Amino acid sequence: MITSPIWLPVTLAAGAMQAWRTAVQRRVGKSLSVNGAGLVRYLYGLPFALIMLAAYHALAAPGAWPVLGAQFWPFCLAGAVGQIVATNLLLMAFDEGNFVVGTAYSKTEAVQAALFSAVLLHDHLSVLSWAGIALGVIGVMVLATGGRPTAPAAFVRALGERAALYGIASGTVFALAVIAIRRTTFEVGTPDHILAALVTLAATVGLQTFLQGGYVLLRERGQMTRVLASWRVSGQVGLLSSVGSACWFTGFATAPVALVRIVGQVEVAFTMAFAHFYLGERMARSEVAGLLIVAVGVVLALWGAR
Repeated sequence: MITSPIWLPVTLAAGAMQAWRTAVQRRVGKSLSVNGAGLVRYLYGLPFALIMLAAYHALAAPGAWPVLGAQFWPFCLAGAVGQIVATNLLLMAFDEGNFVVGTAYSKTEAVQAALFSAVLLHDHLSVLSWAGIALGVIGVMVLATGGRPTAPAAFVRALGERAALYGIASGTVFALAVIAIRRTTFEVGTPDHILAALVTLAATVGLQTFLQGGYVLLRERGQMTRVLASWRVSGQVGLLSSVGSACWFTGFATAPVALVRIVGQVEVAFTMAFAHFYLGERMARSEVAGLLIVAVGVVLALWGAR
């Protein structure tokens, strides 16, 4: 159920921010472990999340703070842990393949989110939206295989490679995490969807900082020094992460998870742009073809949601 038209512009903004943040984070991650690189997103994102919440509450939604429902923290914890695990899996996929391919495999999250939300949240999509999902998956698979003709048996074997397994697993966990986050926003006692999203964001990032920060201190103490020393670039990661997450959370609070994630596939276009201009990776014709297929899928999904 779509409760506000704001979901579309914030979802497009979220895709751009996430691609930008991931590109910057990958550059920071070259000197950090998987857990250290993941911590950067939360540790440096928390101050910005709190500032956005305080500013919005003071300027746009003054008054008493909303009451949190009994299931707020359980769902918030599930979403926080899910995002940590999924982010680490995505970074591990990057270690096994190039930036665009790792992201492409993780984009199977769109179809997984559609299936999970249909079962768990009873979200219903039109036939056109499902067609858009299918095209989106085909598009990201074209990106993942580099456009090379692949026999079915070879394709199955390719899915057994580490980059594919990590990417697909990342998509699965991300899909479940965003469903938990959407449920968390329902537990914030306010009709203001943006305020509910920002409250959920601040709580989620706070939990993630505590959990992953505690793990790094206990198991990889040397990484904490590197994380703190990288503050110039890591601060950018934190800012982009918080703004992007605020947009994602607002989208989840105002529209079905599946629809937000389908449209969010435009992140692939931004990812390709950042990979080409920021990371210096060359763009192949097959990547352009895959991008066009994804774009058609997004258009179909939007048409079906009218």
